[in-house]
Amino acid sequence: MNLLVCGGAGFIGSAYCRHVLATHPNDRVIVFDALTYAGHESTLAGFRHDPRFSFVKGRIEDEHAVLAAIREHEITAVVNFAAETHNDRSLMAADAFLQTNVVGVYVLLEAVRNSGVERLLQVSTDEVYGSLDEGEWTEESPIQPNTPYSASKAAGDLQCRAHFKSYGTNVVVTRGGNTYGPYQYPEKLISFFATRLFDGKPVPVYGEGTQRREWIHASDHASGIDTVLRHGKAGEVYNISDSNERTNMEVVRILLEELGRGPELVKHIEDPRKGAHDARYSMSSSKLRSLGWKPTVDFESGLRETVRWYKENESWWRPITESQEYTRFTKRYYGPFLQDQS
Repeated sequence: MNLLVCGGAGFIGSAYCRHVLATHPNDRVIVFDALTYAGHESTLAGFRHDPRFSFVKGRIEDEHAVLAAIREHEITAVVNFAAETHNDRSLMAADAFLQTNVVGVYVLLEAVRNSGVERLLQVSTDEVYGSLDEGEWTEESPIQPNTPYSASKAAGDLQCRAHFKSYGTNVVVTRGGNTYGPYQYPEKLISFFATRLFDGKPVPVYGEGTQRREWIHASDHASGIDTVLRHGKAGEVYNISDSNERTNMEVVRILLEELGRGPELVKHIEDPRKGAHDARYSMSSSKLRSLGWKPTVDFESGLRETVRWYKENESWWRPITESQEYTRFTKRYYGPFLQDQS
């Protein structure tokens, strides 16, 4: 297959590219990425010179650029990772989220429908389901997003459903849990905290840190997406979950231990999301497992390996954390709570 991987220079997208190039020798990977703040060509370094790899700079909202890439590279399938994904940023300004996560998905659906591309896989999130007190979500659970980010992703999912029902567009949707691993832009819990603790800086824990999340390694998330692309049924949704549920504070304690830091660096702050901060996520992945997929990375060993990667790859993340954009955001959002922000 010739795969157009939109957002392939991002965290999970680049993990997917590595997976495809390692497991499907006859496939070609064409990354289509706007290289916004969280997308870096450096994430492509491990396969940049593979003859089966190509890169096209562009935004998924740009219909002409998308169609040009599809035609030039004779694309078989589109896998869309391109998205604005940070809840905290969406609370500050949601415009970019609506453009990429709603308009962009519509453009891709229309491009696939009108160009002869065989399939579109839309990468979504468990956050579209909202918050859960007990039990597990299945793919039949109602979507009840609680932030501008999760609402924009839910809108993308619903567009996929509508295109399948209205036009028969061959589209599948995956909803993944919280993902961790190498090359994650340092704004999510594990990557943000690991890079700050590396420098001995305080980390902000919302409330008591009792929020519960399911964690999945990027390599397992990537293999799940690939399984759905190749074996999933058109028009269906597939949850991708390791069923590995931890509180935020459980994760923080492992990070402190692995980085040799003390609990005094943990700053419990008032939750800026307030009622929009979901208390718990938990998904059943039995539907995906019925296709033959299963996760392979144990959480604790995977987390410790991820921390080691950040220790050994400071040259990758340090320029990011010292950039003007990154410093501006952390000061604006966390400045009142963290003493090291001036």
